[in-house]
Amino acid sequence: MGFERLAEIATPGAGVARIGLGLAAVGRPAYINLGRDRDLPAERPVEVMRQRSQELLDAAYAAGVRYLDAARSYGRAEEFLAGWLRDRPDAAPHVVVGSKWGYTYVADWRTDAETHEVKDHGVQTFERQRGLTDALLGDRLDLYQIHSVTPDSPALTDRELQTRLAELAAEGVTVGVSTSGPRQAEAIRAALAVEVDGRPLFRTVQSTYNLLEPSAGAALAEAHAAGRAVIVKEAVANGRLTEAAERLPAALRQVAEETGATPDAVALAAVLHRPWVGVVLSGAATTAQLRSNLAAADLRLDERQLTELERPAETPESYWHHRSELPWS
Repeated sequence: MGFERLAEIATPGAGVARIGLGLAAVGRPAYINLGRDRDLPAERPVEVMRQRSQELLDAAYAAGVRYLDAARSYGRAEEFLAGWLRDRPDAAPHVVVGSKWGYTYVADWRTDAETHEVKDHGVQTFERQRGLTDALLGDRLDLYQIHSVTPDSPALTDRELQTRLAELAAEGVTVGVSTSGPRQAEAIRAALAVEVDGRPLFRTVQSTYNLLEPSAGAALAEAHAAGRAVIVKEAVANGRLTEAAERLPAALRQVAEETGATPDAVALAAVLHRPWVGVVLSGAATTAQLRSNLAAADLRLDERQLTELERPAETPESYWHHRSELPWS
């Protein structure tokens, strides 16, 4: 059911519905996006972040967004989303809800924690986090993804875990993977090959893909061709492709000036132009950022502009090293 509903909104011509709202930036007080000192108040108690999440969810739904993305490691994102779904009974049936397991949030609502999340793709973590997600989202969960799979993840080889995931899929929850790191393409192709009882296990793939890090593109195109739904995350590179960046790529600034659009809208539009992309996530922390992101749905770029926008690409190793150096704030 979740896969079919996601497929309905992830089609060319679906407009704003092809842009989803990710809650990584507002489900917890600290994250690695640039400009958070301007986006959020200095003090970020739970109720402040809950209110910000509700404002964004309201604005996104009103604008036509229909895919909502959370994770166990996004602090209280699942809790905030569950509250919004409960308080918006008219909206709830019309959205597709995704979450992820595999990272545990350990920062205790502090911005200065030494460690913010801990990764574990074992069966015990799946069972524990699945129970926590179920307690909050219940039958509203459409899509459950393994968080940040890399080629060495046990999730790609652990048959007991894969059997448990297949049981979840049999209950009607779509099972997928998200990927991270410089070897995303390898992880995607390995995930596509996983089968349980002769059937593909993972029906969605959520990966980092943007103007600076396009290396997963060919593998994501293969996933699309194989009938998987493709979700793109970090399309503005944690703020490096927005006005929050100290130095924007020259090609991005040029195309933004030509089109009269904001750099983030251009960066998102460039991703939406890829024929294999289903949904692109906005990671907005303010309603103004959300409006700017959503403008990408109506922005048309020509072939010359799309070619120019390929120039800023970095090597995967360089991109992911830079990302690892971004401070939590």
